[in-house]
Amino acid sequence: QVQLVESGGGLVQAGKSLRLSCTASGSIGGISGMGWYRQAPGKQRDLVATITRGGDTNYANSVKGRFTISRDNAKNTVNLQMNSLEPEDTAVYYCNAMLRLSGDLRWSSYWGQGTQVTVSS
Repeated sequence: QVQLVESGGGLVQAGKSLRLSCTASGSIGGISGMGWYRQAPGKQRDLVATITRGGDTNYANSVKGRFTISRDNAKNTVNLQMNSLEPEDTAVYYCNAMLRLSGDLRWSSYWGQGTQVTVSS
């Protein structure tokens, strides 16, 4: 019933910027935290940034000062502005949302399908 769809990935040169967006849709009762995670080939999926519904943010040390997470609660959208991209940022980026279905009291994590970000040197 719930779908998280990412957009904005692509191929960019080092030092450039990219903006990712993720929109949750479906029978949603409420969304708490949202965030971005990434997974490079052969590595685990790691946290990039999270944001609460009230706007409190948390970033991985590797992206602090370069990435900015934001959200639009009215649109059920979370964004990730990525500046000063480095080849090490190359990964599949996944959107995550902690939400509950409409009429359901249980909170669960939902994931998007992922979007590829490739940074060339």
